[in-house]
Amino acid sequence: MRLQDSFKRNVPLLALCQALFMSGSSLLVATSALVGYALTDDKTYASAGFTAQLLATMLASIPAALLMSRIGRKPAFLVGTVIAAVGAVICTLAILHQEFWLFILGSILLGSSNGFANYYRFAAADNVDQAHKSRAISLVLAGGVLAAIIGPNLANQTRDLIAGAAFAGSYGSLVGLYLLSFVLLSLLDLPLPAPEPGSRPGSGRPLSTIARQPRFVIAVISGMLGYACMTLIMTATPLAMQHHAHPFAETSFVIQWHVLAMFAPSFFTGTLIRRFGLIPVMLLGALLGLACVAVNLQGTTVSHFWLALVLLGLSWNFLFIGATTLLTETYSPEERFKAQALNDFLVFSVVSLASLSAGAVHHLAGWRMVNEIAVPLYLVILLSLVWLYRTQTRDAD
Repeated sequence: MRLQDSFKRNVPLLALCQALFMSGSSLLVATSALVGYALTDDKTYASAGFTAQLLATMLASIPAALLMSRIGRKPAFLVGTVIAAVGAVICTLAILHQEFWLFILGSILLGSSNGFANYYRFAAADNVDQAHKSRAISLVLAGGVLAAIIGPNLANQTRDLIAGAAFAGSYGSLVGLYLLSFVLLSLLDLPLPAPEPGSRPGSGRPLSTIARQPRFVIAVISGMLGYACMTLIMTATPLAMQHHAHPFAETSFVIQWHVLAMFAPSFFTGTLIRRFGLIPVMLLGALLGLACVAVNLQGTTVSHFWLALVLLGLSWNFLFIGATTLLTETYSPEERFKAQALNDFLVFSVVSLASLSAGAVHHLAGWRMVNEIAVPLYLVILLSLVWLYRTQTRDAD
């Protein structure tokens, strides 16, 4: 598909689907740990539902990519949406019947569907030239701006929709979001790409060769640790705010601004990358992550939580879009499915660990320790990016 055709048809549709996908995700962020806290006797596992989602996302990333390589992006995306709707129904029933194990099962299905939806950004990048990939990725992720409005407000407005079953109405409302997403995805024009001359499905360099490239390694490190830090702090924030007696409406407000900060910069992140370079923008992302930690360590008022999560969202945006763009520079068209699958598998492996750790660390060691854990991870990103920048500068001389 030509560049202009892709931007006119597929990118807006993918952005809207991203908005619905992230609306559901932001609702889950705001509610999952609280639902888990209510359903389980062992409060250490309060974030187990969200962790189950991330583990399922990790495990689904490779099968989803393989399915896309066989049947195409569009049919695979539709399959993922059906899985999401079923997961939302099961979570609703779990809350109604106070069954923690059933909530975990529904969370697994929701996470599995995310394993498909996470490829929306790659679907956009596949149909444009290298110079416009960061813009395509940014515009799709910009759909998350709507999620900042829809998700937390939907959670807040439907929290007590069903009497005596907090958040059951919230999870039930997700079914409508996923059905709408199914309709939008059906309008995509994403045919299987024509094979390169002399190539065959699955051809190209061995995955081990692709993965040993310094740029691939740095892309994975930045995306993996940046996403993990964001998840660790974000997942623990509702628990910390509840611990400090802030009402859920305030928690919803903080999460809403966090999601807005995650995606609103996407309207200009691609432009910043073209203007200042990929690595400087990613370095700024890591520094903003450290600034988030600094704010969190200064106090626990709503203002502290709000500012910290805004900085955290900005950090994630610059690191995630930057890492995704950097990744697209490391593989050829026939190598993309396996390279993307390995990246997402590694990213969500560590993100799942961060999510599981969030509830346990907060319960056992407190909010301060949650933030202190993120410091060395952001420093690893900084050092990795500085090394890559110096290497590229030396090679260019």
